[in-house]
Amino acid sequence: MTVEEFFKHFEDELKTNERLTSYHRVVNSKKLYKFRRAYIEQRFNFVLDQIKKPHSKIWDVGCGFGTTSILLALNGHQVHGSTLEYYYEEIQERIKYWSQFGDLSGLDIAYENMFDSYPADESLDYIVAQDTLHHLEPFKNAVGVFYKTLKPGGKIVASEENGNNIICNIKHFRERGFNRISKYYDEKLNQDIVFGNENTRSLAKWKREFARKDFIFDEESVEYIRYFLPGKYKKASVEEIIKQERELWRKSPIIRELFFFGMNFTLQKP
Repeated sequence: MTVEEFFKHFEDELKTNERLTSYHRVVNSKKLYKFRRAYIEQRFNFVLDQIKKPHSKIWDVGCGFGTTSILLALNGHQVHGSTLEYYYEEIQERIKYWSQFGDLSGLDIAYENMFDSYPADESLDYIVAQDTLHHLEPFKNAVGVFYKTLKPGGKIVASEENGNNIICNIKHFRERGFNRISKYYDEKLNQDIVFGNENTRSLAKWKREFARKDFIFDEESVEYIRYFLPGKYKKASVEEIIKQERELWRKSPIIRELFFFGMNFTLQKP
């Protein structure tokens, strides 16, 4: 299933599920519709473009509402999603909805702490982490789990907020100050959970974190996304805006590092 095909059904689902709508916020505002859809679609396309091997075994870490997990399963992959989010109870209803459009027998989503429950050693072709890495603490332990569970040659496909973005850093500081790591008690698991409190990082810092386990960073995979504000989408097509943004981040390191909102990248286990 292509991203475009998926999105048609996704919009229909959003219009009938308020909790899902408040999370993804694509159909909430006509003014922001193209702006928000473009961002989500770029991330979906990045994941599908990076996962080359048919019928791959994939771990979607921090899968949230399970949207990317569903997309991957519909494309014939065997997907295990892990989440600690309150909306876990919504996922079975989502699976029921999406089953009318394809086979989801290869999809499994669990409420679990990734440090306690993770796939078998060297069993994974890919690990997908969308807006997840900055929540994992202690991160060095997460890197160890990733290395342990990936097959030789396996890849991590990551989408993250750009930790150098000036506007995001101001917003996060107002919300949590210097408290980048927090703890809460999970009543379902009966344990304390340590998590990164919007502990975002720059691309250079992610590289250093993954170098702890000799992961190979793929420079060719890097994408920076979302620079232009919503008003730009009234004057130009989404395709033209994406083209301009790609040219801009490649030409201007300063704009790329300080003003682009998101980034995509991959790493490979030797």
